Amino acid sequence: MTKAASGARFASVWDALSDTPEEAATMKLRSALLMALGQEIKRWNLTQVAAAKRLGVTQPRLNKLLKGHINDFSLDSLVDLAGRAGLEIAVKVGRPKARPAAKAA
Repeated sequence: MTKAASGARFASVWDALSDTPEEAATMKLRSALLMALGQEIKRWNLTQVAAAKRLGVTQPRLNKLLKGHINDFSLDSLVDLAGRAGLEIAVKVGRPKARPAAKAA
C-alpha cells in the first residue's frame, strides 16, 4: 500500500510522493526555486532564446525549466541558475512546527 493510499494526511504533495523526509525536503526546495525562476524569467519579457543566453543555458533547457520539468534539474543547478538570474536565496533551518494530532474517525 502506498503512503497516499493509506489515508495518511501530508503537509505537501512532496511528503506524499517522496520515500523519505529528506527527499521531500529537497523536492520542496527544488520546486520553490523552479517556480521563482519561472516567474523571474517571465518578468524579463524576453524570448526563450534571449533568456536562455542570459542564463547561460540552451533554449531547450530553459523550456524544460519553464514547463516545470523538476526531475531534469538538481538543487545545485537551480541554485546556480537563480544566481545567474539575480535572485537572492535565503535558507531557513530549524525544527519543524508540531502539527496537531489528527482527529480519530
